[in-house]
Amino acid sequence: MGNRAGTEEEVIVVGGGPVGLWLAAELRLGGVSVTVLEARKVRGPHSRALTVHPRTIENLAFRGAAEPFLAEGVRIPRGHFGGLTELMDFSALETPFPFTLAIPQTRTEELLEAHARAAGARILRGHQVTGLAQEADAGRVTVRVTGPDGPYALEASYVVGCDGTRSTVRDAAGIDFPGSDANVWGWLGDVVLDDPPAEVGLSVSGPRGGMLAVRLPGGVHRFVGVAPEGIGTTPPGEPTLEELRATVTGIIGRDFGMRDPVWLSRFGNATRQAARYRAGRVLLAGDAAHMHFPAGGVGLNVGLQDATNLGWKLAATVRGTASAGLLDSYHDERHPVGAELLESTRAQTALMTAFSAEGQALRAFIGGRIASVPAFSKDLAERLSGLAVAYPPAPGGAAHPLTGRRAPDLALDPDGTGAEGAAEEVGLFTLLREGRHVLLDLTEGGPGAADGEGAADGEGVPVLPSGTVTYRARLVSAHPGWSGVRRALVRPDGHVAWAFGAALPAPR
Repeated sequence: MGNRAGTEEEVIVVGGGPVGLWLAAELRLGGVSVTVLEARKVRGPHSRALTVHPRTIENLAFRGAAEPFLAEGVRIPRGHFGGLTELMDFSALETPFPFTLAIPQTRTEELLEAHARAAGARILRGHQVTGLAQEADAGRVTVRVTGPDGPYALEASYVVGCDGTRSTVRDAAGIDFPGSDANVWGWLGDVVLDDPPAEVGLSVSGPRGGMLAVRLPGGVHRFVGVAPEGIGTTPPGEPTLEELRATVTGIIGRDFGMRDPVWLSRFGNATRQAARYRAGRVLLAGDAAHMHFPAGGVGLNVGLQDATNLGWKLAATVRGTASAGLLDSYHDERHPVGAELLESTRAQTALMTAFSAEGQALRAFIGGRIASVPAFSKDLAERLSGLAVAYPPAPGGAAHPLTGRRAPDLALDPDGTGAEGAAEEVGLFTLLREGRHVLLDLTEGGPGAADGEGAADGEGVPVLPSGTVTYRARLVSAHPGWSGVRRALVRPDGHVAWAFGAALPAPR
């Protein structure tokens, strides 16, 4: 590529994994030019991340990108918390996607890269970022890169580090990454089975260890778990098929005829979170912002949801249409989500490693509550899946209970009559495809979509963000919390900015 010193970009995303690729597509949707710098020349052959959760599928769906994932992924309608054998039932969740998808990270990256390229993102492989410098007065960041043709520099208005737990961007920006080192080591093996389990997902636990076996596309099964010998501050050596076979046999009593390992690996429970997600014109997302034990397969999902939150805010900031403090709200909203992620994975690690008699009793007690108390099981499932995430309302004044919460895929009748021959129902997620704010006017039936300010009829609708789309319709079916809602502004990331209800105070 040669020396490109002085070249200016609007946004540089460092890291071409799932989070960086999704963020790049979101920025392009917001009308911002973006270059992704990825150190790897080719995509790695192995997939540490495997699980795509319901809220992530929703994020993909309201950008029109979910179909390939739904077509290829293995649907798993139940999930575990802390490796407990009593599983949460995702069918109770209010979502079009009441399941997780098992799909290898390598395929997730392929699909997201195709999506980002189709959106117009420039992706450069074999370009390793070695450092950066912010120039506050000049309003830009200079990024130092080593590419196939040698070192060069790029300048950008903003840089986002999506470059993993050992983030060069985070270190160069001087952002602290406090936390704890690993003292638990788990194992992972992707193998071929001669006698596979009947279940799509098999969870087993006892005093000799816990494991989860999941069927992957391509005739391979993944075994992942932790055993008593994995507890300690010194990491064990490289895993072997013989060790995996012996460990699985010790836990469940048989090895399912495992052979031909595709990948064997270990992982630890080092837990850290960036002290801040923004330092001037440098921001962090995904593993660069949070590191944890891979309990429940939530890491990739929280990272993609970081990117969905950040993308529209950063794009509006670059375009000059953002409201005051909008970009700062990225840290304010997502840092608490990251903190809850670390709390959840630490709690699950404690359950996974509860091998003593007392620990097994604790597991049995909590597992019993999951099996017998549907509300508890649903609450855990909502938290694990990302559906429970709610952001605090803007300071000042009263807020509708929906404010900050995720908006479901509301079925909307634009004709407002439901009569035969009327216009077809439209789902809210379809209205979010363009990445713009959507003002839902639910006061009466009407002509459907109409661009413009809209709906300022004396009910005190606040000033709408630039590019807001107004949609007048009637709710076709009931949704919790939406009864009586007259108007609601839904953000590009699918969360409610504000809502008005007949007997509820409006935000000021």
